[in-house]
Amino acid sequence: QVQLVESGGGLVQAGGSLRLSCAASGRFLRIDDMGWYRQAPGKQRELVATITGGGATNYADSVKGRFTISRENAKNAVLLQMNSLKPEDTAVYYCNADALIFDPSIYRSKASVSWGRGTQVTVSS
Repeated sequence: QVQLVESGGGLVQAGGSLRLSCAASGRFLRIDDMGWYRQAPGKQRELVATITGGGATNYADSVKGRFTISRENAKNAVLLQMNSLKPEDTAVYYCNADALIFDPSIYRSKASVSWGRGTQVTVSS
């Protein structure tokens, strides 16, 4: 299976920057799309940004121009550079990865979706 561990969250003032990282480990054949989602108190989890294995990116309108997603394929890692942070960016940020894993019970590969435990980002006004 795939384990995802996020790091880099914290408290920052409005206008500041933070960089989140997420590393995948475990037994998998390939990591495909990776992404970041966030969930603020009382709200549903929402997409922040995604990146394909080939490097194509997608962003939520609310973060376009401020956040940049990238990945380090050799390390099976995805990064999120967050600039010009706003109080409304406050949330728990979750890493997500689509992977191809080998299932020995069926002796074939299959798709797997994994989530990290999340890292808190708090932006003060």
